[in-house]
Amino acid sequence: MQKKITGFFCLVFMLQSLMGEAQLLNQKKEFTRADTLRGSVTPERAWWNVTHYNLNLSFDFNKRSIEGYNVISFDIISAPVEEMQIDLQLGLEIDSVLYDGRKLPFRRDGNAYFIAVLALPRHATKAAITVHYHGIPRPALHPPWDGGMIWSKDENGNPWITVACQGLGASVWYPCKDYQGDEPDSASLSMTVPDTLMAVANGRLREKVNNRDGTTTYTWAVTSPINNYNLVPYIGKYAHWHEEYHGEKGNLDCDFWVMEYNLDKAKQQFKQVFQMLQCFEYWFGPYPFYEDGYKLVEAPHLGMEHQSAVAYGNRFANGYMGADLSETGWGLKWDFIIVHESAHEWFGNNITSKDIADMWVHEGFTNYAETVFVDCEYGVEAGNDYVIGTRKRIRNDKPIEGPYGVNQEGSGDMYYKGGNLVHMIRQVMNNDSSFRMMLRGMNKAFYHQTVTGRQIEEYINKTSGIDFSKVFDQYVRTVKVPVLEYKIKNNRLSYRWTNGVAGFNMPLKIDFGGVKWIYPGEKWKTLKIKKGEKGKLSVDRNFYITTKNKS
Repeated sequence: MQKKITGFFCLVFMLQSLMGEAQLLNQKKEFTRADTLRGSVTPERAWWNVTHYNLNLSFDFNKRSIEGYNVISFDIISAPVEEMQIDLQLGLEIDSVLYDGRKLPFRRDGNAYFIAVLALPRHATKAAITVHYHGIPRPALHPPWDGGMIWSKDENGNPWITVACQGLGASVWYPCKDYQGDEPDSASLSMTVPDTLMAVANGRLREKVNNRDGTTTYTWAVTSPINNYNLVPYIGKYAHWHEEYHGEKGNLDCDFWVMEYNLDKAKQQFKQVFQMLQCFEYWFGPYPFYEDGYKLVEAPHLGMEHQSAVAYGNRFANGYMGADLSETGWGLKWDFIIVHESAHEWFGNNITSKDIADMWVHEGFTNYAETVFVDCEYGVEAGNDYVIGTRKRIRNDKPIEGPYGVNQEGSGDMYYKGGNLVHMIRQVMNNDSSFRMMLRGMNKAFYHQTVTGRQIEEYINKTSGIDFSKVFDQYVRTVKVPVLEYKIKNNRLSYRWTNGVAGFNMPLKIDFGGVKWIYPGEKWKTLKIKKGEKGKLSVDRNFYITTKNKS
């Protein structure tokens, strides 16, 4: 009996761990020079803007090693300083850097290389360097929560290789400008693999070459800007099928890649992709990458929002690994990974935060996309149930906005608290048509762009016609949950906000002698109801606040 109880609590602990947020970095109290090099626009980064990565690699499954080169094309946007910063993490080494056939000197500083660029012309607007490198990249021990290269095997013992590196950074497996604020405008990835395997990546297959030595080279390319961490190889014994979705911008190519033995159940489970696309195109606007298509690719880990090649590992079942994160029942009616990771195509891949301090923009809106999907399929009240059900996961340990310039996001509350913040904005706007047009307009205004969190806040304030500045300050930059204090006497309701930021002024929907809106401030206000009406206060459940009766 004791063993069964212990096993049960181990299972609960495991599920709680798995239900955490994907690949959050360790929260630091102090930051180092390495953190600044990685997370800020250093002088060695500021003078150039990356335009294209042409990555060519071979993989050695037995040695867990990679070897290849990256041709980094860039625009010179100001006079170059003496050096150029290229990021490549420990375990990998740069062998040479070539410009116009000439070798450039370089030095290493931890996870950053500094390349002498005095050979570059002073007035050129475009240039390219070729970085040759090799090594054993950091392995992912518990992907996607622990990032790195994934060297796995499928159920039949075949090699299965991919990467999950959000937060940790793409420089864990290839040399790049590892900063979210500067995405390549396009990219290509060529992978040489044993001819018994297939290689899949972002965008469209451009070339397949049989090398006549037992290997095949696959070249994939995206024509849209792409996050560094979204560029990904999938290498394995894949089966494939193709379908078309008739969407807002025409026919969208949808391709699905899974292990051969999972083909039948994948075809059944992946029907949800088309429900997802229909819902999200209605609410958020056209899928942002028609040019590169949509792919769902089975991976040996739970999932990740790899642009135009979403990683899927949810065992072809509904829920989040069989669990409902809201504990309402609604989360078991759909596949969490299909819905959540695909929603990142709009929020995270189309609209990308420059600094990961603003990752709440990615995760808050994507978390709310889950609610939108429930709303689409089962109705508004079901969606309300779902988002309210996730509140129990909010810890209020740290603000969801992180420190800037040091490669550090905020609290994992960026998911559930962020989603509830978007939900409250919807309530205050009190017009779903306007709320929908705001979300669609956001994806159009910031199409294929990197942004700051402040830009998103300003956009919402402007398009809604409501100043949410204090609401953002409260829920994004503090851990305090606002308290509505109230007193009821002689059919009079007195009320005010406490535990709020200075000037906190969020309107609130209540029932007190009937449903109505009140506009609390820091000072007491009074509302009188008609004689004979019920003088009992009920606060709309869609607002993430607490109440305190001071009567």
